[in-house]
Amino acid sequence: MPQYKTTKQDLIQSPQKWLITGVAGFIGSNLLETLLKLNQTVVGLDNFSTGYRHNLEEVRSIVSQNQWDNFTFIEGDIRNLETCRQACQDTDYVLHQAALGSVPRSIDDPINTNENNVTGFLNMLSTARDAGVKRFVYAASSSTYGDHPDLPKMEDKIGKPLSPYAVTKYVNELYADVFAQVYGVQSIGLRYFNVFGRRQDPNGAYAAVIPLWFAGMINGEKVFINGDGKTSRDFCYIDNCVQANILAAYTKNPEAVNQVYNVACGDQTSLNELFTIIRNLVATEYPEAKVLKPIYRDFRKGDVRYSLADIKKARRLLGYNPEHSVRNGLGLTASWYIRKKITALPMSRSAGARIY
Repeated sequence: MPQYKTTKQDLIQSPQKWLITGVAGFIGSNLLETLLKLNQTVVGLDNFSTGYRHNLEEVRSIVSQNQWDNFTFIEGDIRNLETCRQACQDTDYVLHQAALGSVPRSIDDPINTNENNVTGFLNMLSTARDAGVKRFVYAASSSTYGDHPDLPKMEDKIGKPLSPYAVTKYVNELYADVFAQVYGVQSIGLRYFNVFGRRQDPNGAYAAVIPLWFAGMINGEKVFINGDGKTSRDFCYIDNCVQANILAAYTKNPEAVNQVYNVACGDQTSLNELFTIIRNLVATEYPEAKVLKPIYRDFRKGDVRYSLADIKKARRLLGYNPEHSVRNGLGLTASWYIRKKITALPMSRSAGARIY
């Protein structure tokens, strides 16, 4: 039986208490949905600077009332140590997704990026230690590989960071390693490779390419490609990311702990290929999209040219087995965006720090 299926069965039989930071964000809300469906008790922390109330409302509409009653929400900021202490109280597992994302945003505002991604991370790691949590799982990043030329990317070979964001994510890994050695904190870092899927925000100056292109094509707007379109990424559907988080938190394999893992599909897709796939998916509901052509512009500062993950380590130690290919995931994502009529999504937030 696949490890993920076994783990979910174990969790249903023996419910745990989880803390998700960044719970109202893209990845956080999908983790919340899955854990509540598994009848887990969940505490969520968010301040709505980039997370959305409507993400939580959507989860509420999907799960049963009894499952929703297992969720407690704390509106707060990971930069506040006391808020982190409150959130970690009596918690078994922490899934730390809160961070200020985006390479371009970090170039524009490195100070705020550091406050959220380093100070906020250290606050959460310290309070998790004090609360005696069983496992601290955190969102690392493929940006850590920096300028290292090798493909596929392997966890033990990294280069120099190319952005302030990459620096902060590498610092997270260093802190986690030190806390393991000095305090015995069990942690696992997950280096995400371009995660996409339902509830990913298409709005804002720092929107990721996939939701941005879905929104643009559905709305008949111009779609831009940075560079020549030959830049490639290892895109990873959200359900694969959720699987990796749950496996990392609950693994009983002692060799798997205090490690970092690539979370991806182990497959390359160029931006030109991605454009064609998304255009064809959108055209099934919006035929006028068939004639859309991309507009090419300059390469973006801090971007890596090619990215491809080696996922053998996650397969071997965690039992990670991505269930969704890029094409399958894009099809599911297209259905969600089209069904939601994304231009009409409510985008209200309250002020504060970012959630991943």
